Amino acid sequence: MKKLAGTILFLILLNSLFAQNKLEEIDISYGPYTVGFSHYPSFDSSRVYSRIFDYSNKKTPRPIPISIWYPSNQEVKEITPLTVKDYVKILAEEQEWEYLPDYHLLNWFQEIQNTPQNEEQLQEKSNAYFDLKQLDGNFPTVIYSPSYQASSIENFILCEFLASHGYIVISSPSRGADSRFLEGGTVKDLETQARDIQFLIEKATQMPGVDPDKIASMGFSFGGMSNVLSQMRDSRIKALISLDGTVKYAYQTLQASPFFNIENVNVPFIHMAQKDIPKEVLEADNIEASLNSEFTFFDELEQNDAFQLKFLHLTHPYFSTMGILFGTRDPRQDHADSMIAESYKIVTSYTLNFLNAYLLGNEKALDFMKVSPENNGIKDGFLTIKKNQPIENRSFDFSDFNDLNNKNGYATLNENYDSLKVVYPNLEFPEGNLNTLGLQLLYNKETTEKSIRIFEFATRLYPNSANLFDSLGEAYLFHGDIEKAKINYQKSLELNPQNESAASVLKRLEKTKK
Repeated sequence: MKKLAGTILFLILLNSLFAQNKLEEIDISYGPYTVGFSHYPSFDSSRVYSRIFDYSNKKTPRPIPISIWYPSNQEVKEITPLTVKDYVKILAEEQEWEYLPDYHLLNWFQEIQNTPQNEEQLQEKSNAYFDLKQLDGNFPTVIYSPSYQASSIENFILCEFLASHGYIVISSPSRGADSRFLEGGTVKDLETQARDIQFLIEKATQMPGVDPDKIASMGFSFGGMSNVLSQMRDSRIKALISLDGTVKYAYQTLQASPFFNIENVNVPFIHMAQKDIPKEVLEADNIEASLNSEFTFFDELEQNDAFQLKFLHLTHPYFSTMGILFGTRDPRQDHADSMIAESYKIVTSYTLNFLNAYLLGNEKALDFMKVSPENNGIKDGFLTIKKNQPIENRSFDFSDFNDLNNKNGYATLNENYDSLKVVYPNLEFPEGNLNTLGLQLLYNKETTEKSIRIFEFATRLYPNSANLFDSLGEAYLFHGDIEKAKINYQKSLELNPQNESAASVLKRLEKTKK
C-alpha cells in the first residue's frame, strides 16, 4: 500500500518550476446561464470524526462541507463575482483553518506557493456569484469527487462551466474516515470517499431543481476511483467521468473492496488521461513504465460505451483548476502554459458533450463523441481517443427487458421482443416472472393498464397457460372491463377445467349480470 501512496503523491506533487496560467488565460466557452454558488456545512450522523489539531478526544458526526454550482438567470450587474481568494478561503476552511488570516493564504498550504504571481492570482474574478436565485426547473446533476486530500473547490472552473450550461454540480472535500487525513490511498480511504459521494447523492435528491434520473459522477485522481466504487453499488449514477482517475493507476485497490463488481459498471464511462511520462522521469522517480500504457479496468468493460482520451500536453495536476492556477511546473516534462490552457479547454468540451450525450440523449453531442477530434475542430496533436463499444452478444435477461419496456409504459412489448429475438435467438422469459411482474403492477390503479399489457404479451408467449389467462381476467376485472374479464376467465377454464377460482368468478359475474 506504500507503493500506491507514493504513486498518488508523485502524480499530485510532481512539479518544481514556478510558472502558471492566469485565470483569464483559460478561455473556455461558458453557456447561457449565470452561475450561482453556495457553500455550507452538513453532517453525516452515521459516522464519527475528530478534528485532529484540536487535540481533543471529542468525537462529532462526520462533517461534510458542500459546495454547489447551479444555473441562474438573476441579473448580476451590481453583484461582485467570487474571486480566486474566496475559493482559497473555502480550501482553508475545509482543511480546518477556518480562521486563518488572508495574509497567510499563500504560505500555509503545500499546494499554493507564496509568489507575486499567486498574490495577483488571488484577486482574479471567477464566473460565479454567491447565493443567486436558482433557475426554476429540473436539471441534470454532477457529483464531483476531488483528488487525494483535496478541496471541494479544486476544479471550480470546470464546475462553473457545467453550471453555465445547465448542470447542477455538487462537491465535498476529500478527507479521511476518522479525521481530515487519508491513510495513503487504502481501501478504507476508497470506501470513505465513495460513501461521501453517496451522501451527496442523497442530499442532491432532496434539493429543488435536481433531476434524480439524470445524475453523473465525476472524479479527479483518487476521486476518479472512488466514484467508480460508488457507481458499482448505486444505480442512480447514470454516467462516470474520470479525470486521470486512479482507477487507471491503482485498480488493485478497487478490486480489493468488498463491494467490487465489474459487472455493475454498466453506464457510459470516459477517462481523460495525462500524456505519457518520459522515460527519464519514470527512472528518476522510480515509477513503473506500465503507468503509461496499462489500463486493465477499461479493458474489462463490456456493458457500456467507454472512451479513453490521452491528452498529449497535460500532466496529471492540470486536470484541475488549482493545478493550472497554482501548480508549479516540472521542467522535465511539462509543456507550455498555452498548451496546458488549450488542453484544459478541450477537457471541458469533452466533459460537457459526454454529459449531454449520455445524460440528456443529445444527438449532436453523441455525434461529437463518435467522430475524431479533428472533426470537432480540435487541432492535431492534442489528444488521442480509444473507444470501447459494448459487446453485442452479451446476455440479455428479463430485468434488461423490463427496464427497456418500462421506459414507455410497456406500450411496445411485442415490437421490442420481436427485435430482440433477432439479436438473441435464444431469448426466453420465464412465465412466472411475467406473471409476478403483472401482479406487482395490477392493484395500483395508476399502473393497472401496464399490468394488462404485460399479461396480454405473456399470453402471446404462453398461449396454453391457464394461470396467465386467469391473471389477465383478474386484471380486466380490477380495471372494470367485465366483458374482457369474462373472456379471459373462460379461456383459463378451458385450458384447465379444474381452475375453481376462474369458475367461481364467472359464476359471480353471471349472477351480478342477472
